[in-house]
Amino acid sequence: MNEKVPPIGTLTDRVQLRRRESMAEAEGGHGKFYVPLGNAWARVRSLNGRQGTNADGRAVAISHAVVLRFRSDLGPGDRVIYRGRNLDVVSAADLNGRRAYLSCTCSETQVTG
Repeated sequence: MNEKVPPIGTLTDRVQLRRRESMAEAEGGHGKFYVPLGNAWARVRSLNGRQGTNADGRAVAISHAVVLRFRSDLGPGDRVIYRGRNLDVVSAADLNGRRAYLSCTCSETQVTG
């Protein structure tokens, strides 16, 4: 991650944080669901996007960088909800080694048709 420490006052995006959990299903296997962890102020930036095919149609994958105050309960597999969009956390790391900010790389996949 090539993020810099954000200037004071730039965490202006309100996001909801959710932890991924799984539960055994009666039919066998496991289902995943997301448990709310709370809300936080963050800085969300769109990095890039690419178009491809998914099993059931075309899909667009968009990458985002999300920076928020440091917390240890958010990691890969969890989700950030930003303006109604589901951003899946791919990686999360301490931004500068001081446990002040957490930098997350997220992906969003939308089926386009």
